[in-house]
Amino acid sequence: MAEVVAIKPAVADGPVLVSQDKGILRLTLANPPANALSLAAMAALQAELDRVKADRSVRVIILAASGKVFCAGHDLKEMTAHRAEPDRGKAFFERTFAACATLMQTIVRHPKPVIAEVDGLATAAGLQLVASCDLAIASHEAAFCTPGVNIGLFCSTPMVALSRNVSRKQAMEMLLTGETIDAATAKEFGLINRIVPREYLNQIVNKYAQTIASKSSLVVRTGKEAFYAQAEMGLADAYAHTGRVMVENMLARDAEEGIGAFIGKRKPEWADE
Repeated sequence: MAEVVAIKPAVADGPVLVSQDKGILRLTLANPPANALSLAAMAALQAELDRVKADRSVRVIILAASGKVFCAGHDLKEMTAHRAEPDRGKAFFERTFAACATLMQTIVRHPKPVIAEVDGLATAAGLQLVASCDLAIASHEAAFCTPGVNIGLFCSTPMVALSRNVSRKQAMEMLLTGETIDAATAKEFGLINRIVPREYLNQIVNKYAQTIASKSSLVVRTGKEAFYAQAEMGLADAYAHTGRVMVENMLARDAEEGIGAFIGKRKPEWADE
């Protein structure tokens, strides 16, 4: 049975349940009903992601949530409480948004692939969390929105991840209207990869994770890093960069083993180097 531990943050409003089984690390937001990204919840996620960067026993990470809401975004009650401070909460707001930006970039730059398992509503920074993951599998009951415009707080930081997943027109539609889109629309927009029945969501996400975990972790890490790096470059620079990456990849032991196994019609034995 997979080991399950609970991270106890400094305050009791954002525990993250952690389990690991056969190379797959599952991080579950466990603060229903909102599963808000309080400062403590973000710190807990950040700590786990940092902890496993160099852990060879972890090959894939799944981000999930308990309850009917995947993640309702930042904890607005927590943030509002700091308005009574002399700076009207400015320092706390800066700290919160900086922590969120670091967390999202950690997911994108993480050497392990990260899969979002979405069942329920992902809103504002919760949508940002989904969009920052490498893959996102959702149930038919999942829904997504960037509703900040409705409450006087435009979803400016969530738009960074959103606009890197969907077209500009679709991103602006969500940002300007604040309206909720269903899973089918999210898939059409390109925000999620797949929609599955709720009862099969966990099973299918685990299948994706197991498939990826069966690959060379060196090759997966190399490919993920190159994907995001080239996406930020011009065409010529992207080809130059990925050409260098391919050369280095070809020199890796796992490339030699994998190609040799393919030619020899046998199963490769990865050394992850």
